[in-house]
Amino acid sequence: MLGGDAQAFEALYDRQQGGIYRYALRMSGSPTIAEDVTQEVFLSLMRDHSGYQESRGTVKSYLYGMARHRLFRRLERERSLVSLSGSDEETIETVYAQLRSPNDPFGELVRNETIDMVRQAILSLPENFREVVVLCYLQEMNYADAAAVIECPIGTVRSRLARARTLLMNKLSQLASDTATKVKTEPAI
Repeated sequence: MLGGDAQAFEALYDRQQGGIYRYALRMSGSPTIAEDVTQEVFLSLMRDHSGYQESRGTVKSYLYGMARHRLFRRLERERSLVSLSGSDEETIETVYAQLRSPNDPFGELVRNETIDMVRQAILSLPENFREVVVLCYLQEMNYADAAAVIECPIGTVRSRLARARTLLMNKLSQLASDTATKVKTEPAI
């Protein structure tokens, strides 16, 4: 690809485009931003592929790093993160009980609402914590690759993940208690 082979570029695009898009989507919560960032990464790679240096890491890490920088610039401009307010989901305990019941006709709906609640909680994390959750848990990168993308030590990735897990648990617990209070105070139909 570095030598100008169009088929090599297409193969690289086919292998990496989906992951870059999902990373940008999970970090921003916006399909439009994710599409734009993904397009910018690969257009930039086509125009100026000389920025990649094999000695500094893998092509995958290089692409995620490019996506990261473009995404943060875009988010800085737009400052449009998803809010956690207005959630109508049931309590966490009720959700999990319904998910375990295979005969429940509403199980898929509840599962989707739970997934949406977790996505919202992830999007509400500060960027440095959200980033390690997305890279390590959602993109399934190992700590070393995530550290290469973020340009920090592996220990920093580990500590941010630990802090992010704590923040997520607190946010999800708060959502569950807020929802339980809302369910108890709403009149029955």
